[in-house]
Amino acid sequence: MDFFATVAETPPLADLVEEARGAPIGQILRRVRPLSDDQVEQILRHQRDHGTRFGESAVALDFATGDEVLWALSQQFHYPYLPKARWSAGTELVTATDPFGDVAESFRDLRSRLMMNATPEDARRAIAVVSRDSGDGKTFFAANLAVAFSQLGARTLLIDADLRKPRLHEVFDLGEHKTGLSNALLTGRLDTDAVHQAEELPSLFVLPVGTEPPNPLELVQRPAFGLLLSKLLARFDHVIVDTPAAVYGADARVIAAKCGSALAIARKGRTRVAPLQSFLALLGKSPARMLGVVMNEY
Repeated sequence: MDFFATVAETPPLADLVEEARGAPIGQILRRVRPLSDDQVEQILRHQRDHGTRFGESAVALDFATGDEVLWALSQQFHYPYLPKARWSAGTELVTATDPFGDVAESFRDLRSRLMMNATPEDARRAIAVVSRDSGDGKTFFAANLAVAFSQLGARTLLIDADLRKPRLHEVFDLGEHKTGLSNALLTGRLDTDAVHQAEELPSLFVLPVGTEPPNPLELVQRPAFGLLLSKLLARFDHVIVDTPAAVYGADARVIAAKCGSALAIARKGRTRVAPLQSFLALLGKSPARMLGVVMNEY
């Protein structure tokens, strides 16, 4: 099987980003909003008089939009995000579109906890995001956790291993792709065009399902899946894997065992304690290290 030399390397960041590092926010903002010297002076005066930040004053004076200021901040501090003006309004990628909001902060907090509690063995493990029921928010959670890791500048791979009801290609607006995880498991080869770099997020890559197979459990249970994961873990700093709900079968438990670690998701106001406990007990019998249970309130 040939899983080597198929994943593209991260391209260099744009010159604009490199030039922006450490530059004043006003200078960066001028690249998207042609501010005159007089307008800059008005912003600085407003900043002094009201004790606000430069960007806040620019928005208050209607010299810039909030999204333009957020873009300037992201360039100044090398913090990748998705401009709302260029992304669909209904996107689930809140960690990318609203990187300083409460939801994004929750994902950053979880990212920090996972990293602080990591063992040396965790470097050889992927994280399977699992839950018992459909609609618990696994895909939302896996996608935003992957974004949070990628915003550290670490090469992060998000794998859609939900071969029953895949959605990551929709979340990242990848369109319909016939090449992906299922094809790699069938052929033993991961094609170069199967892995997609996420738009505006230079350190994040997505491996969609590809062709939806009629035998998903058999595919993920094959040795090829574990082999593929081991090769990808050598190429990426973090690997996050989305899985099918446990109500559809044993896929999630099999995938978690192959990944080596699992993070379970429960849904506030929806998940029942007894079924969740039964699911966690089954997971506890697998080789996967249980990282915890997260209550999804989104």
